[in-house]
Amino acid sequence: MRYFNYLTAEEEQEIFFLPPQSITIDNQSLLEYALGATLYMPATRKTAAQDVMDGKLRGLMSMVLCLEDAIGDNEVAWAEELVGHDIGQLALALSQGVISLADIPLIFVRIRDVGQMRRITEQLGEKVSLLTGFVFPKFTADNGFVYFEALAEINKHQAKPIYGMPILESPEIMYIENRHKKLLEVKNLLDSYRKLVLNVRIGATDFCGLFGLRRSPDMTIYDISIIRSCIDDILNVFTRMDSSYVVSGPVWEFYSSERVLKPLLRHGPFTDNLGQAGERMRNALLDRYMDGLIHEVVLDKANGLTGKTIIHPSHIKPVQALGVVTHEEYMDACSILTGSQGDVGVIPSIYANKMNEIKPHMRWAQKIMIKSKIYGVFHEQHNFTSLLT
Repeated sequence: MRYFNYLTAEEEQEIFFLPPQSITIDNQSLLEYALGATLYMPATRKTAAQDVMDGKLRGLMSMVLCLEDAIGDNEVAWAEELVGHDIGQLALALSQGVISLADIPLIFVRIRDVGQMRRITEQLGEKVSLLTGFVFPKFTADNGFVYFEALAEINKHQAKPIYGMPILESPEIMYIENRHKKLLEVKNLLDSYRKLVLNVRIGATDFCGLFGLRRSPDMTIYDISIIRSCIDDILNVFTRMDSSYVVSGPVWEFYSSERVLKPLLRHGPFTDNLGQAGERMRNALLDRYMDGLIHEVVLDKANGLTGKTIIHPSHIKPVQALGVVTHEEYMDACSILTGSQGDVGVIPSIYANKMNEIKPHMRWAQKIMIKSKIYGVFHEQHNFTSLLT
């Protein structure tokens, strides 16, 4: 997989100081940061495979076929058949040279139970190689052991890894009297299967449902205080120095709505480089309520989340454009890593706007270098708007 592979060589050279590199599925240390905007769709969507083959999901790097909450209880058997049909279509198109592996996003299946994971694996046979992994809903330490034991057994018979992605969204995780204990239990379990864990995901919609809440498109998930407090604890457990799991941002579920609050996008990032065309782009994003999404992704990044669950193809470009490392971030990270030999403790930024402290900023700099390989680095005069045209 390689980000922004739809750009021409000239466009890539114009936009990127360092272009994205190719990532292989067996390179877990890079792959876990590389899911980007993960598109969820019901497994009952009849055109899922065809949309990939027709190029309708341009730029998409990861997708989830959902057999859980996104489909009705009476649709399960049919949905399982459609998963097999979709993977079969892609495998056939691949064998006939209609598409290449680079055209196929990383594919995950969100399952209901372990039995369903085994059925899907058996149904696909050799075609299971097109799956990157399974998503485990309502994940706790109690049900998680069964999931990962079964996944470990499946992996014994595979030439390439099939990963698991637990979703933290159950009452045991949310309710305050149990939360810290339950999170630590989950963390201890995942540590036992670390090589099979690609991401830890947050089910904010399920968390909101426990309290009868739903954020509006004017707000981010961080404005819902009871959900924010749970996200804080998840990040505290899973992203500290001795954990280093990649935690992804919760779903953004809007693509059109009425506006109540002021728009959240400044004019500068759009008009400074693009002039009137940038203003038209900004207005188009506001019309589709993308400013809320962009605001939430910026807050995701600030809080240490990587990637985001999305439900509409129009979300792909904004999320992934915001994943690209800025020239300033890259130069600061290089400076910090270069200065880590013990000769200095603080280095002024070459942008002359901040101080870079070697020890406190070291892990940040290391993460920036990982992301620079995956998403690339913008030229100094470019930003995320360069990839939205």
